[in-house]
Amino acid sequence: MPPRNSAPVRPGAAIFHGSPLAQDDAPIPLYAPEFAADPHRVYREMRARFGSLAPVELAPGVGATLVLGYNTALRILNDPERFPADPRTWQQHIPADCPVLPIMAWRPTASRNSGASFHRYRQATTASNREVDLYALHARVEKIAIRLINGFCATGSADLIREFAFPLTFEVVNVVLGCPAAIGQRVATGMAALVEGVDAERGNQMISAAMLELVALKKAEPGDDITSQLLRHPAGLDDEEMMHQVAGHYGAGIEFQQNLIANALQLILTDDSFGGSVLGGNLSTRDALDKVLFNDPPLANFLITYPRQPILVDDVWLPAHQPVVVSMAACNNDPATSADDHTGNRSHLAWGIGQHACPAQPLAYQIAQDAIDQLLDALPEMRPAAPDVAPAWRPGPFHRALATLPVTFPPAAPLPE
Repeated sequence: MPPRNSAPVRPGAAIFHGSPLAQDDAPIPLYAPEFAADPHRVYREMRARFGSLAPVELAPGVGATLVLGYNTALRILNDPERFPADPRTWQQHIPADCPVLPIMAWRPTASRNSGASFHRYRQATTASNREVDLYALHARVEKIAIRLINGFCATGSADLIREFAFPLTFEVVNVVLGCPAAIGQRVATGMAALVEGVDAERGNQMISAAMLELVALKKAEPGDDITSQLLRHPAGLDDEEMMHQVAGHYGAGIEFQQNLIANALQLILTDDSFGGSVLGGNLSTRDALDKVLFNDPPLANFLITYPRQPILVDDVWLPAHQPVVVSMAACNNDPATSADDHTGNRSHLAWGIGQHACPAQPLAYQIAQDAIDQLLDALPEMRPAAPDVAPAWRPGPFHRALATLPVTFPPAAPLPE
């Protein structure tokens, strides 16, 4: 039971610490531009003030608990019985126009279910991802990357997000899902709205309509792609279930894959000691990706769970059915467990852990590594276009996403295609 002096838990309420005085602490708004500009400063301040668990707001009036401690995150993520991922009780009290509801709401997917439903969806998703031919994918990413590089290599400048990372991830995810570009474009637009919380419900509707169209197409014309593999799986997914499985692939495959590539390029181009080692061959692109996954993972705050009942964790009462959000970025850099040098260390939480760990890690690593290698090989003298200007980060409580990544380089001849 919570302590007698705890106030009743209201819908969307943040955590209650053991002391009633802590109830007056204002939650930290993760949706604010100030947070996006320097989240690591905010994480340090929250850790100093609250410890391993901090009260935050994901949107105005939508409270949650943010997990800042690495060991605390492991305890929660490895205990799905006490900390299930099903949000249905919570969302009953959330207004329909809440900007974060579309990305947090219950869906018939592994990431939003427990028990038998979780295992059914998880088995279908994992099996379909394993069928992707990584050798063929390598060749396809290389071909796409070269075509995109040839589109700007002679100009001497580019925005690596608009002209490289986004169109590459967009085209690659369409390939692995067997999706025509016209349908995929509607999904990409909807995903951006969903993640940023701007016109999120319209974005959600765009995604749903496009995915149903793709499922119908693959039923009529099956192929050797993830969508067709999901349809063939013994789980027997219906149209609505299929729609949500494929939409999940799009969310990770475009939005977060794009951010992984862009954040790694930002690191290589702006960190002289690290970037020079990558370009000089002393460190690999994979090392750069892992450093980004530690420090600035593309999905920085997520892995959301909802305690079945009030529970005491690290001297903090977590109310039942209220969101507990793991900050992968903060936990990875928890001074109680983190080393200064992360080179070769893959103990980060960026892919999740336990039964909800990302099933597409090999695909994500290979796509990002192949794309970055092609770009650096083609334009090794790239530099930030405005090295003295702080990068612009897109606001939002969940992602770590650059708005632009402008670079300059000596104009180069097109590569053979």
